[in-house]
Amino acid sequence: MATKYIFVTGGVTSSLGKGIISASLAKLLQARGFSVTIQKFDPYINIDPGTLNPYEHGECFVTEDGAETDLDLGHYERFLNVPTSQANNVTTGRIYHHVITQEREGAYLGKTVQVVPHITDEIKRRMLLLGQTGEFDIVITEIGGCVGDIESLPFIEAVRQLRWELGVNETCVIHLTLVPYLKAAGELKTKPTQHSVRDLSEAGVQPDILVCRSEYHIPSDLRKKIALFCNVKQNSVIESIDAETIYDVPLLMRKEKLDERVISKLKLPHKADPNLDTWKEFLGKLKNPTSEVNIALVGKYVELPDAYKSIIESFVHAGSANECKVNIKWFQSENITDENVAGLLQDMDGVLVAPGFGERGFKGKIESIRFVRENKIPFMGICLGMQCAAVEFARNVLGLEGAASTEMDPETPHPVIDMMEDQKQITQMGGTMRLGAYTCELKKGTKAYSIYGKSKISERHRHRYEFNNKYLQAFEEAGMHATGINPDTGLVEIIELQNHPWFVAAQYHPELKSTVLNPHPLFVKFVKAAINHTKSK
Repeated sequence: MATKYIFVTGGVTSSLGKGIISASLAKLLQARGFSVTIQKFDPYINIDPGTLNPYEHGECFVTEDGAETDLDLGHYERFLNVPTSQANNVTTGRIYHHVITQEREGAYLGKTVQVVPHITDEIKRRMLLLGQTGEFDIVITEIGGCVGDIESLPFIEAVRQLRWELGVNETCVIHLTLVPYLKAAGELKTKPTQHSVRDLSEAGVQPDILVCRSEYHIPSDLRKKIALFCNVKQNSVIESIDAETIYDVPLLMRKEKLDERVISKLKLPHKADPNLDTWKEFLGKLKNPTSEVNIALVGKYVELPDAYKSIIESFVHAGSANECKVNIKWFQSENITDENVAGLLQDMDGVLVAPGFGERGFKGKIESIRFVRENKIPFMGICLGMQCAAVEFARNVLGLEGAASTEMDPETPHPVIDMMEDQKQITQMGGTMRLGAYTCELKKGTKAYSIYGKSKISERHRHRYEFNNKYLQAFEEAGMHATGINPDTGLVEIIELQNHPWFVAAQYHPELKSTVLNPHPLFVKFVKAAINHTKSK
């Protein structure tokens, strides 16, 4: 069977949930036995989101092969339980960079290089790349932004050309729109959807299926009206109502028969009905918890939860695995001081110090860690959180005055966290950190080993600074042990504190590998430790 292509576009407004709809459809098709992958095409000119402020774009998700990508790829992995790669996220910046590089090398033989055909040809080439590997029956391509935006026009044009080139049953366009409820009029309005479809049609692309986001159920007469004005069949007007959790969406889309409409449009063989038993079991545990914990998330981007999307979802997975409701309490690290830390954190069952870059909020993270270390509250540190744990220990236990990371204080007398030699020569910001999957060996008999249940693991990284091994002996003698080491470089990956119920910090990002079907063991055991803490109060 030749690979089939599904394109998901959005209109009316951003943040309607194209990523969740794409991931949910992929889950349903996967549950029917098809091999599916999803890719995201982003219309911004950054080469990748690695240099974007998390307040602008949420977190930056890192793949196994070290690509810094859009946070929607996190949803794809969490839903499908299949790793994504460099090829799954493409930006306008990357497309233009490639075409301009080709032009400088003389690849176009003196031709005038234009948006059509050169840019659109490169977009089409990348849209088809994953399908040409032979690994996938279906490739879902999510187009970022909104139809009608100047930025996304070349992508829509590429979709138009591909539909023409590939044939009528090889592609399917799903358009996600909004059907708002006007309180004053007391009714749902279809006009924004009509305008959005008209914009898409003007660009030469007629959608096959409309997914209509709404806060209320869309009655059949409104569906009929949308179908009539938008040139789609009535049973291809799909309602997407606000869900209690994003993990309900595959089941809601199944009820609306989205997968069946796609199968019919693409003339796919009818495989078995989707097997969603494990998914339903996960949701059952998630919605019927037997215990509850409060976990503090101490970070510097807490005003925008999307900046910590993968961490939040990892707690959802770990909560379900423990049949426990995890309440995340947000703490802006800039506001934490040695005077108020006890009042803020003493009632918490666990504290996670989040990753991040730069000096802002560093002191608050140090104070939080000192408090949980001294008061035996379960603690987990990720990336910068692990580095803060090392700095706090150096200052307050080893008595190394002025100990710091050279990221925060280049002149520190005790650089317990320092930059690797090969990073010191780097002048460019983008894509130059230690990125992607690296192996780590765990020492037997340690908490880290008992968490994972094996001695060799692989985890994803995104950082530039490392634990300085010159201080390792002093740390270990004082009770802070390096229990996970990278076998090739000797770099410290995990530190854990002896004589503490649960104090574990990792240099890597465990949240990037947690999925519905495989909750990350670090989060699962951290939530378990928090449950035990509630019982010991």
